[in-house]
Amino acid sequence: MIYLGKADTILEDSERNIRTVRKNYPFPVVIRLRKYIHIPYKQVILTRKNIIRRDNHKCAYCGKTDLLLTMDHIIPRSKGGDDSWENLISACPKCNSKKGDRTPADAGMPLLFQPYAPNNLLFIKFAVGNLDNRWKPYLFH
Repeated sequence: MIYLGKADTILEDSERNIRTVRKNYPFPVVIRLRKYIHIPYKQVILTRKNIIRRDNHKCAYCGKTDLLLTMDHIIPRSKGGDDSWENLISACPKCNSKKGDRTPADAGMPLLFQPYAPNNLLFIKFAVGNLDNRWKPYLFH
């Protein structure tokens, strides 16, 4: 994109180069598009895997992370609960079984955190892994 004139280099890595047969180019770390094309963000898909990612691989009732987690409806479907980001949490099998077909208040099992609908930025962090600290001034504005 830089070579074709579609983007400008904002920040380079002085220790790395892109080498071709004839020339060395500085390695771009941050680039800026010359022409922005708006693409609407898609909603994060509601799946078991994404709920567990959102909850940081922790049981919402006991906080354990070393178990195979399941999904639990905070308000059970039998009591009018729906399949939504705000009503689904990750739970270990023991807590899920203990809570049963009750609300957390009825079961005496308060949530350690409130569920929420995540945004795309959270899942970009999961996909990329560790973010390069040099990107932070440009990503979180």
